[in-house]
Amino acid sequence: MSISKITGLLLSSAAMVAGHGYVSGAVVDGTYHGGFLVNTYNYMEEVPANIGWAEKATDLGFIDGSGYASSDIICHKEATPGAISAEVKAGGEVELQWTEWPESHHGPVITYMANCNGDCSKVDKTTLKFFKIAEAGLIDDSNVPGKWATDELIANNNSATVTIPSAIAAGNYVLRHEIIGLHSAGEENGAQNYPQCLNLKVTGGGSDVPEGVLGTALYKATDPGIKISIYTALDSYEIPGPALYTGAASGSSSGSATTTAAATTAPATTAAPTAASTVSASPIQSSSRHFTRTRTFTPSGTPTPSSAPSSAYESTEAPSTATETATFTEAATSIETATSTVSSAPQVTDEPDTQTASSADSVSITSTASGQSAQSTTPVSGGDDSESSSSASATATAAPTAAASSSASASSGDYSSYLSSLSAEKLLEAIRSTLKWLVSDSKVHARALAH
Repeated sequence: MSISKITGLLLSSAAMVAGHGYVSGAVVDGTYHGGFLVNTYNYMEEVPANIGWAEKATDLGFIDGSGYASSDIICHKEATPGAISAEVKAGGEVELQWTEWPESHHGPVITYMANCNGDCSKVDKTTLKFFKIAEAGLIDDSNVPGKWATDELIANNNSATVTIPSAIAAGNYVLRHEIIGLHSAGEENGAQNYPQCLNLKVTGGGSDVPEGVLGTALYKATDPGIKISIYTALDSYEIPGPALYTGAASGSSSGSATTTAAATTAPATTAAPTAASTVSASPIQSSSRHFTRTRTFTPSGTPTPSSAPSSAYESTEAPSTATETATFTEAATSIETATSTVSSAPQVTDEPDTQTASSADSVSITSTASGQSAQSTTPVSGGDDSESSSSASATATAAPTAAASSSASASSGDYSSYLSSLSAEKLLEAIRSTLKWLVSDSKVHARALAH
């Protein structure tokens, strides 16, 4: 089985357990309007009138390239129009609120509009012609798989804000908002489209009546921005779909049709030996919303893992003149990853399939024993354990990631190369660990981090 297929299998397993998000509502010109709650309203006999289009994707699934010519690509599976519309002035803003979005599902965020030429609650969706009013794709590819529009959406409390073009004519419109997940897009029909629709009544405005494209003609499975591997460095990325409407407000798009990213290399950090035993913690900031948690560990005896089946990494003293230092990070989503450095060896970091940390605490433990000290760390899972005759050790429990650190020379710029370097036993262990995490109850929703 190819590495890309294994990657797709892991992410598909994550999708089955964790699901994906949908637009639960929108703030339109400062007023909140509820949308269609997919995992609730589909099981109710009487559904409250709302602006969102009803759809049957109760698995919170997606439309792939094989469905681009079907009506499901328009507003999702078996979608039907919303019963009411939210009023917005031309030039006004709409904040679209997603319930959640997995960090591993990187990709563009695109927004369209289509004039209903009448009552949107009774429109035939197959006749709607969409024009693009906002788009954002690859923002920075200095670290594969890069920073994408989805990462900014997550950092913004799973929300995206678009501006209604001020020049379009007043009338009733369908707003089509979409995320395209590219985490499996290297395979044929691997891109995952998550279209969401809601009804708007635009007031004021000008006289523009933009030409649009039928929903079933927006994409082809072979488009450059649809079939693409994000696990290799990209010089540029072409956002799928028709060109951006020329009357779209400046700032309504956080990225251009093609975004260029320059690769950079971060230098390794070397820790200096010390003779004292200390524990310190300091937060590591990121662009995503975050929280900080401090933990204290006291090395004594031979500790055991605090819980099973979580993977543990150990730092063990050995007779030498070096200093023992163990470092771990705890993710805001309760996924903990570990990076390791042994003596002066370079640090290797690889991108996991699962959701990665938006923030973390960095905790360093330095200890000495019998006038001797040693430096060693072991990765979360799948790496080589440091063994010695010394009885002093520090153990920290960490949830596994889909791709564990390895002593093999893996390239941090190529996810496929890293997976290829793993032995079959270590790869299976990573898969088992990932599935164990997926069914755990300790995961933290990104929206909850704001509180």
